[in-house]
Amino acid sequence: MKQHCCEEMAYHATFTCDVHKDPYDCPDQLILFNKTDQDYGLLIHDGGTSSIEISFCPWCGSTLLERG
Repeated sequence: MKQHCCEEMAYHATFTCDVHKDPYDCPDQLILFNKTDQDYGLLIHDGGTSSIEISFCPWCGSTLLERG
């Protein structure tokens, strides 16, 4: 079973930086994937620890969240 909608999302959702331990410190970390909740967020690189939940893939446009 495929976990992410496309190769780009799979790359960014599973990205780990060799330099920065905290994903909020890494300028290359764009997406946070919460394995427990199965949701995706765009990181806000402003020095804090914020992200914005996204419902559609920025690369392929697929729906990411099933709303009930």
